[in-house]
Amino acid sequence: MLEKLKQDIYLKLSKADYFKGFELPKVDFTAAPAHTGADLSLTWALAAAKQMHKRPLEIAQEAAQLISELTAIKNAIAVAPGFINVTLEDAFIIKIASDRRIKDPAHENSRQNILIEFVSANPTGPLHVASGRGASLGDSLVKIHRALGYSCDSEYYVNDAGNQAELLAVSLKARKEGKEPPENGYHGSYLVELAKRIPADLPEEQYGRWAMEELIKTQQQDMKDYHVDFTRWFRESDLHQSNAVESALKDLTKQGYTYKKEDAVWFGSTKDEEAQDDKDRVLVRKDGRPTYFMADIAYHKNKYDRGYTTLIDILGADHHGYVPRMKAAVKALGHEEKTFVPIIHQLVHLTEHGEQVKMSKRAGHFITLRELMDDVGTDACRFFFASRTPNAHMLFDMDLAKKRTNENPVFYVQYVHARIHSIFKAAAEEGFTKYDGITTELAPQERALLLKLVWFKQVLHNCVADLSPHHLTTYLVELAGLFHAFYDTCHVVDKQHPELTRSRLFICQRVAERIKKGLEFIGVSAPEQM
Repeated sequence: MLEKLKQDIYLKLSKADYFKGFELPKVDFTAAPAHTGADLSLTWALAAAKQMHKRPLEIAQEAAQLISELTAIKNAIAVAPGFINVTLEDAFIIKIASDRRIKDPAHENSRQNILIEFVSANPTGPLHVASGRGASLGDSLVKIHRALGYSCDSEYYVNDAGNQAELLAVSLKARKEGKEPPENGYHGSYLVELAKRIPADLPEEQYGRWAMEELIKTQQQDMKDYHVDFTRWFRESDLHQSNAVESALKDLTKQGYTYKKEDAVWFGSTKDEEAQDDKDRVLVRKDGRPTYFMADIAYHKNKYDRGYTTLIDILGADHHGYVPRMKAAVKALGHEEKTFVPIIHQLVHLTEHGEQVKMSKRAGHFITLRELMDDVGTDACRFFFASRTPNAHMLFDMDLAKKRTNENPVFYVQYVHARIHSIFKAAAEEGFTKYDGITTELAPQERALLLKLVWFKQVLHNCVADLSPHHLTTYLVELAGLFHAFYDTCHVVDKQHPELTRSRLFICQRVAERIKKGLEFIGVSAPEQM
C-alpha cells in the first residue's frame, strides 16, 4: 500500500500545472526523523530541483500543498532545505498495518531467476564459524527474496574433485596409525574420531572418498540443524563426468579467450580492456588437468544453462582476487557482468570473557559451527550473524549471546513474541477469542506500533537492495522496543472495555505475526513461551 501511495502522490504532482513539462523524479519515502513528529519524509523536491532549476524549498512548498489533498494524508509540511514531512491519517495506518500481504506481483511475473550459492566449503572437514556467517547471510537472502515473490533458489557447491580425496586419505591413514598427518595434510582432530569409524573391509585407496562422503553428511546435518535448506547440493564431480568442463573450454576458445603458452591453456582475461583482472590465468595445466578456475567457469556456465539469470555468489573474506577473474569469465561466456553478483563477507572474531578466541584451521584448533551452535544456541548464531552487514568485520560476543536478558537482542525480540502469546492466553480465559480489527481511537503508543508495522515490507525490500538482512534484525529490535512501550502504557485485557480490549488484542496479533515472520526469514525460532 505504500507503493500505491507513492504512485498516487506522483500522479497528483505530475498533473499539477506547476510541474507540467518537467521530467519528474520518482517518489520515495523514508521514516521521518523522530523530532519532526511526522510519519514519512520525502526528499523528492531536492531531486526535482535539478530538473526544474528552482529552489528546493519552493518546490517542496508547492508539492506539500498538493500532497495534503490526498485522503491518506493528514498533512504535509515543507521544511528547509527542501524536505516534505508527511503525517498519515490514522485510518490509513490501520488499513495498511492490517494488510498481511508481502509478495509483490511484479516480482512473481518477472523473468528474473536468481540462484544464490553459499558456504560451498571443501568436504575435507567440519564447517567453521565463517561458514556459519555465510550460511546465515545466504539463507536469509533466499527466504526474503522468495517472500517478496522472486524466483530464487539456493545451492551448495561441493568441491569433491581434484586431489583433495587423495590428501584426505593420506591424512586419515596417518591418524588411524596414530601418527601425525603430513605437513600439507589435514590436521584437524576430527580425523582422529573419523579414523575410528573406518569400515574394517575398506581398501586404503578408498579412504579418501569414504571420508569425504562422511564429512559431506556432517556438513549437511550441520546445515539442517542451522535451519538452512538448499535447493541443491551440486557436486563438482558431476561437472567432470558430464564433460561440462570441456564444453566450457570450447566456448571460451570459440570466443577467442584462450591461448596456449608453455604447454598450458590460458584464459586471456586481460584481452578485454574493460576487464578488471590484472593478469591471465591458467585453465588447463601442462599435464592436461583443468584448474579450479576452469571448473568454476564451467560451474557458472552450468548455472546460466539451467536458466538462472542472476548469479549471487557469497564468498569468504579471502576471495577478493576471485571476483574480477570470474567477472571476466562471465563476460567471455556471453553474459552481462551485472548478472554475476559477488558478496564477500568479512571475518568473524569470537570473544569470550572479554578475550578473543583464537582460531587456526591449519593447526586444527578452529572453532566449528557445531561447537558454536551447541554453546550459544542456533537462534543466537543466526540472529547475531544477520545483524551485521557482510562487508563489516564481526566481533561475536559469546557471553552476550548466552544471556537471557534484554541485553541480548535475540532474547529481547523472542520475549515479546512469547509475552504476546501469554496475553492471548489470559484474554481467552476472560472470553476474548475474536479480535479482527481496530474500532477505537489510537493512543500514541498504539499508533507508533502500527506505523512500525507499515514499514515491514519496505524493510524487506531494503534487505534485497543491499543484499543484507541486517535491516530486518534492526527492525525487529525496534519493533520489540515499541511493543514494550505500548505494553507498559496500554492495558490490553480489560473486561470493562471489551471494544478497546479487542482492538489492542488485534494490534498484539499483528505484532506477533510480524515478529514470527521476521524471525523466520533469518532462521530464528519464535517461541510462544519462555
